[in-house]
Amino acid sequence: MTCIVIGGGYAGVMAANRLTQRADVSVTLINPRPSFVERIRLHQLVGGSDDAVVDYQEILARRVGLVVDTVTLIDTAERRVTLASDNALDYDYLVYAVGSASAEPTVPGAAQYAYPISTLEDAQRLRPVFAAAAASAPVTVVGAGSTGIETASELAELGRKVTLVCGRTLGAYLHPRTRRAVSARLVKLGVTLIEGPGATVTGVTRDAVQLADGRDLPSAVTIWTAGFGVPDLAARSGLTTDAVGRLLTDETLTSVDDPRVIAAGDSAAPSNLPVRMSCQSAMQIGPQAAQTVLSRLAGKQPARFDAGLFGQCISLGRGGGVVQYARRDDTVTGVFILGSRSMAMLKEGVCKSTVWQLSQEARRPGKFNPWFKDRRRPNVLRARAQETPEVTGQPA
Repeated sequence: MTCIVIGGGYAGVMAANRLTQRADVSVTLINPRPSFVERIRLHQLVGGSDDAVVDYQEILARRVGLVVDTVTLIDTAERRVTLASDNALDYDYLVYAVGSASAEPTVPGAAQYAYPISTLEDAQRLRPVFAAAAASAPVTVVGAGSTGIETASELAELGRKVTLVCGRTLGAYLHPRTRRAVSARLVKLGVTLIEGPGATVTGVTRDAVQLADGRDLPSAVTIWTAGFGVPDLAARSGLTTDAVGRLLTDETLTSVDDPRVIAAGDSAAPSNLPVRMSCQSAMQIGPQAAQTVLSRLAGKQPARFDAGLFGQCISLGRGGGVVQYARRDDTVTGVFILGSRSMAMLKEGVCKSTVWQLSQEARRPGKFNPWFKDRRRPNVLRARAQETPEVTGQPA
């Protein structure tokens, strides 16, 4: 029995490791890079405090075969994937875990003059540009989600002149109390915050960022963190996706088109009600996608996936951070912790523990299960079912 996992990020690695529970399953992980990317450290790569990569030998089970290549097409009728190298591999089951990246910016000049930071290649391309810029050169970070906040903090802590263009709101995910605390910390680090109705970027040039209110912000280096998208592999392969391009599945993470295709991580849209894109959710959903495959192989009905979130941990430079708590359904609360060295140490611990969990699952597949459970999700789905039929897949 052959299982292919497409994508070697947090969800893909967890899924591949979990699949090795059965000795009669051959597992192949296909990934475009030979090393695992710690995506939650890419802002550190730009600042120079980490390389954001881990050797797959440290986190992959020995029985998982690694193919460094890119899947260009999934042929579900033939159960075969075509690779960029023109090779093809057959499968019995496929786990779709292609992750996410920055959405292609539509703002004039952004694609040409701004630097994204969502992939290893993006961050590696930006690192020498940032390092070569004069210490007094203005740096502009566009987008004030967690990536934008962490990048602005990281670079400002190095003594750089950083402006964070937030759009209408700094940290839209944050509770107002947390937002005020984060804002104060950013200002203390020397970050200039631009937010409000006129703070939408309308254009990017080689040396400036143009705003909707007519302002031109001088910018020697412009970093683009606004918006995320997913690869279009599923859509190109004729599989049903949601409006963003995530593979549409039922609650067992099974494609609504094919019972042999299972999705995990940022590229999955179970019941068209996806979990927030994050390594936090990917680490929980990855092994559950694999468990769906294992259940079908054992002739059992797969369980509905279950993943709950605790909130978000955001670094504010190497010397500070914040934890924003949330209910298990990811609804933020007014409870947060903002600190200096202790919070920085906590965020570093989170990054290290994530890699540790991957390695532990490689050595003892089946070790990790969902940390939390979202008890409200079934109620949301039932309420939606009264308006539209529930999306369900077909059993194998």
